[in-house]
Amino acid sequence: MNKSILALAVATTLAAPFAVQADTILYGSARVSVDYNDEKIPSLIEDPNNSRLLKLDISKVSSWDVVNNDSRLGVLGLEDLGGGLSAVYQYEFGVDVTEGGNFESNRPKFVGIKGSFGTLTLGTQETPYYHVAGVTDIFNSGKTFTGTAWLGGSFNGFDVDLSGNTSRGEGSLTRLDNSLYYTTPDFNGFSGEALLVMNGAKGVGVTQTSDALTLKNNPSDDIDLWNIAAKYSNGPFFAGVSYIKLDGGTDYSDNLTRTIVRTLDFDLDQWVVGLGYSSGPFSVGFIYEQGTLNLFGLQSNMSFNGTRWGGDDATNYYLTGSYTFGNNMISAAYGQLDPGTSGYSKIDNYILGYQYNFSKRTRLWVEYIGRSNDPTKISLPVGNVNIVDADPFGDQNAFSIGTRVDF
Repeated sequence: MNKSILALAVATTLAAPFAVQADTILYGSARVSVDYNDEKIPSLIEDPNNSRLLKLDISKVSSWDVVNNDSRLGVLGLEDLGGGLSAVYQYEFGVDVTEGGNFESNRPKFVGIKGSFGTLTLGTQETPYYHVAGVTDIFNSGKTFTGTAWLGGSFNGFDVDLSGNTSRGEGSLTRLDNSLYYTTPDFNGFSGEALLVMNGAKGVGVTQTSDALTLKNNPSDDIDLWNIAAKYSNGPFFAGVSYIKLDGGTDYSDNLTRTIVRTLDFDLDQWVVGLGYSSGPFSVGFIYEQGTLNLFGLQSNMSFNGTRWGGDDATNYYLTGSYTFGNNMISAAYGQLDPGTSGYSKIDNYILGYQYNFSKRTRLWVEYIGRSNDPTKISLPVGNVNIVDADPFGDQNAFSIGTRVDF
């Protein structure tokens, strides 16, 4: 169950067991670590010199913790229906081996039909966007591929819990529920994917959380979100491009104060290009993303009494590499995320990792996760009032020592 830059899609991952098994397969992965996290968290507090003003405060939080890193338990399988058709299914649950919060996650759960035309499935599924961006998701700790490492990690548009520091998956563009997914057959290395999210009647209103802005309900009566991707995988090479679109509107508003109305624009989109190469002991991956379907795009397109906060599309590049010798693997990553939002600072991300493989199923890892950002206080004049905010992220230094056992 090792990750590979040449086996990103769920359909590809499941194809091998489907080809040789006609029964249900039980599988799982236990992933737990001891983490040290030293983080600076920006916030706005009352100015002691003027109670009517807010000032930027940087609080430092340090902690040790035993952490679950996306452990899971699942079943998958296939039934031969004859005539070249097969029924396929997967039912996977998140398992918290540290605190007991089991079977509550948006991990893959779907059922569908596979044939010469491709594969069509319904349920909770990984996105085509992640199947391109995930070429750089090579580390073990849940602190690595989060909301500052890739733009898809900061999206929280369907009202699920997303912590930017503890889990790489839940709430982001990694997986989406209420989805219909189609994968084409492989054409000499070329393939295509499409996903639609349809979540019933349109809801009204928004919810504000400390982690991110979220939709209280789905944004439309029709297709809420659609995502397409084209990929090429042949030998050591991988290339992919994906476009994702949230079909919302500008009718989501609330009263920030008695006199100020905040309006959120949920007509957002984003694209990513991913490249990978793996030959012998060497592997490299690279992604470039641009768009507004992220925490920063929501902020840039927010308006107060008609005054837009302002900014450009968020952009992000992320480069990873690894080298394997014997049972050992060393890996590294560097990336820079430009929020685009007026006043926000650029975020630098860097990771160093070591992995020792006891066997094909059991490994030990040691990883360092670093983030550098110079947060600032931001002010937007609205009439005779200033709306103030601050960068959502500060510096971070974290260490993760963990083990993973697959079965």
